[in-house]
Amino acid sequence: MKTKYIVLIALLAIVALIVFRLTSNKQKLDEKNKPVPVSAVRIPVKAAPAKEQLLEISIVKTGNLAPFKEAKALAKTGGTLLRVRFKLGDQVNEGQVLAMTDTRSQQLELQKAETSVAKLRNDLNTYTELLQGKAATQEQVNNIRQDYSNAVNQASQARKNLADAAIRAPTSGIIAARPVEEGVFVNAGAEIATIVNLSKAKVQVNLTETEVYQIVQGQKVKITTDVYPGKVFTGTVTFISPQADQTHNYLVEIQIDNTQKAILRSGTFVYADFSEKTSKRVLVIPREALTESIKNASVYVVENGIARQKSIQTGAEMEGMITVTGGLKAGDQVVTSGQINLKDGTPVNISK
Repeated sequence: MKTKYIVLIALLAIVALIVFRLTSNKQKLDEKNKPVPVSAVRIPVKAAPAKEQLLEISIVKTGNLAPFKEAKALAKTGGTLLRVRFKLGDQVNEGQVLAMTDTRSQQLELQKAETSVAKLRNDLNTYTELLQGKAATQEQVNNIRQDYSNAVNQASQARKNLADAAIRAPTSGIIAARPVEEGVFVNAGAEIATIVNLSKAKVQVNLTETEVYQIVQGQKVKITTDVYPGKVFTGTVTFISPQADQTHNYLVEIQIDNTQKAILRSGTFVYADFSEKTSKRVLVIPREALTESIKNASVYVVENGIARQKSIQTGAEMEGMITVTGGLKAGDQVVTSGQINLKDGTPVNISK
């Protein structure tokens, strides 16, 4: 009986030992399989503060000079050019007679019309007196009055045709072309001369969408040319196209007062400098901080070591910087390099 108890106790001891060993092994496995805490990995980025500065517009465009006004003197009636009173390069004034066509046919027409007017005027007076004496009818008087009115109109037209034989300058300027010679026959509408007015000149340039919103009508523009090194001409913006062309550019016209001492000729290659400093302070950030296009602009801002993506509104671009009109404040740290590895909420480390 005693042996029986000893065996039972031994068996219980063995079971207890096995249970102890199993429990101990399980604790070790649990410790081994327990996840190791991972510290957050910070993405290295470069950043720059959003800062305020004076707005400075920097736009320089190239273009060709065109005359302020160019007009063609045209023959109003057909005929032979009897006198041509100008040469190439002559300075002419508006209304000045440049040439005369043969007026003999117009003079004959005028004489005939005036004779008819005189005869019908006498007939009208005569028949009016006869009507008062009841020796003529009202219908006869009305017919003669109508013929007289038609004759007066024909005489007026003949005088106009005679006056149109004198070809006058439509504008003041310099004779730039003379396609006809004295003694040739010209038809009505034929070009007699081309007149270029260089008292003023104009430059046409194309501005991008970003640039065109930085200028205003009446703004002064500095005009320079390689023809006169060191000399600056002052121009004024007189026209800004309200609509873009197919390339999304806007036509802008600048007018320049010309001088006789340093005259600018049509076709001269010039530089139009719209650049100017203003008293307006604007918020700017580096252009490379943008993660999207200017129309859908957004940036990453570092706040307490975390990158936060923010949508912003942008304005003009100048010398690698872009103005911000909304979405940021001065001092905000915007990421300028490393954005490709970021998303909203990513921990970052600003590197220098």
